[in-house]
Amino acid sequence: MLAKNCPKPKIPSIMSQSPLPSAVLQALASGNCSEVLAATLAHFDCQAGTVHRLEDGVLKLVTSANIPPHIVQLVGTVPVGKGIAGLAAERREPITLCNLQTDTSGQALPAAKQTGMEGSLAVPMLTAGELRGVLGIAKTGAYDWSEAETSLLLAIGTALGALI
Repeated sequence: MLAKNCPKPKIPSIMSQSPLPSAVLQALASGNCSEVLAATLAHFDCQAGTVHRLEDGVLKLVTSANIPPHIVQLVGTVPVGKGIAGLAAERREPITLCNLQTDTSGQALPAAKQTGMEGSLAVPMLTAGELRGVLGIAKTGAYDWSEAETSLLLAIGTALGALI
């Protein structure tokens, strides 16, 4: 797992005003992206995830959880518009796949299928309207993400985006 600490800025106001889970709030307060990802995965009962930061027009991997090392190398840099994370960044909206293993939409790149994950959700981290990166989570089984779950992950992404 690639891990970097996020810079520790002032606590974003969304953290004190939103219905974020307490474990996620504590992780956000730590400023550690790996802790935020771990708390988010635990809350959503997910087995894998990534955080990418937008740098020089591409998405750079900041941290990941339970992504095979050879896949980490492949997703270290993701062009905007390519793959699940790249599409979330380009469209500035959530990308959901009930089962990325059987998906034929072309949204998932072959490397994503090599993770063994099925239910996938990636959200843009938009802070004050500015794209800061993409937060992605996934389950080992097929899963239809609810509107409430998607909205909550967007809120977590907004708060995380203020940290990176």
